[in-house]
Amino acid sequence: MKILIDVMGGDNAPLEIIKGTMLAVDEFGIEEIVLLGDKSIIEKCVKENNIELKNTSVVHCSQVIENCDEARSVLKAKPDSSMAVGFKMLANGDGDAFVSAGNTGAITVGSTLIVKRIKGVKRPAIASVMPSGNKPFLLMDCGANAECKSEYLHQFGLLGSLYMENIMGVKNPRVALANNGSEETKGTPVVKEAYELMKNADYNFIGNIEGRQIPYGDADVVVADGFTGNLILKTYEGVAKVLMQGLKDAFYKNALSRLSYLGVRSGIDDMKRQFDYKEYGGAVMLGVKKPVVKAHGSADARCFKNGIKQAVWFLQTDLIDKIEKELSD
Repeated sequence: MKILIDVMGGDNAPLEIIKGTMLAVDEFGIEEIVLLGDKSIIEKCVKENNIELKNTSVVHCSQVIENCDEARSVLKAKPDSSMAVGFKMLANGDGDAFVSAGNTGAITVGSTLIVKRIKGVKRPAIASVMPSGNKPFLLMDCGANAECKSEYLHQFGLLGSLYMENIMGVKNPRVALANNGSEETKGTPVVKEAYELMKNADYNFIGNIEGRQIPYGDADVVVADGFTGNLILKTYEGVAKVLMQGLKDAFYKNALSRLSYLGVRSGIDDMKRQFDYKEYGGAVMLGVKKPVVKAHGSADARCFKNGIKQAVWFLQTDLIDKIEKELSD
């Protein structure tokens, strides 16, 4: 197992990226890691923070794709960036998976145009495992395709179902279509067309799902276009942060409230763990030929480690081979 790491991408690069990568090596037994980035910066960071590199080599890259760069800069404007080099190595078989916390648009372009789609996949999608009041679910698309045709949404249901079954161990995953109402007649023309396709699909389609149902875990896969999915994702994360901050403020209001906190502390801690986005580390590009993981842009070491965990899961379960077989059948 050889995993390629974009050391220069993300708000906390390179330190948290390197620390998270070494945590992953220890926890998941990764045989080989390749760090991609400015070699002098990497070496300085490692030395200053007394980090021991294990099973690791460094490939020097002279450029960095910033969040402000255009998505297609990964192709021509910055061909020697850590992201562009990583995608080329992955496509050429010089690595088994690629993980980056960098520019989402560039990751989408690199995945689609350098690594390329699995045969039969109409559009790759960003799929993110999300917490709920019941159990984790998969939300896709989270931003790769702002506008979708009905057949794309139909296929997202299949890809998401295969992910949840093979990666998360969910039997016969429930697939739902994000909509502004549960009725079959609700939604835009594209969503209505997708509903007709999905209700005749081989996977377990359970109908439309409204936004208020999503946090309860009423579906294992929630399908949406990239515009809608990204809004759901960001709103979900924002509301979770507001609620947790509200709880903290309430319990720290005075001495009596601090005392009462002691009685419910274990329950609050359980809830924090349940809704902790760092547990899954980021999103995956479903539908491309090799595993590509988009780690959270603000990932710390633990969060990035869990992003690498997603790549490890992909490789251990041969999910891409299973997708290829399903589409060929």
